[in-house]
Amino acid sequence: MEKGWQEVYMTASEYKAEMAKDILENAGIKCVLMNQHDSAYQSFGDFLIYTAEKDKARSVELLKNLKGE
Repeated sequence: MEKGWQEVYMTASEYKAEMAKDILENAGIKCVLMNQHDSAYQSFGDFLIYTAEKDKARSVELLKNLKGE
């Protein structure tokens, strides 16, 4: 990932990753969803959400309920 971006969420479920992305975008936070799933074995890998460093704390707070914390 480019410099200045921080991982704020990781999940093995695509639907949870899409939900996290929607939550952040609705809050006005620019984010990137990266699919790290293996193309041959879809059960391996994760979906990662990245935001700018300045938005990390707010993003983590917004996604707490999605993580079940």
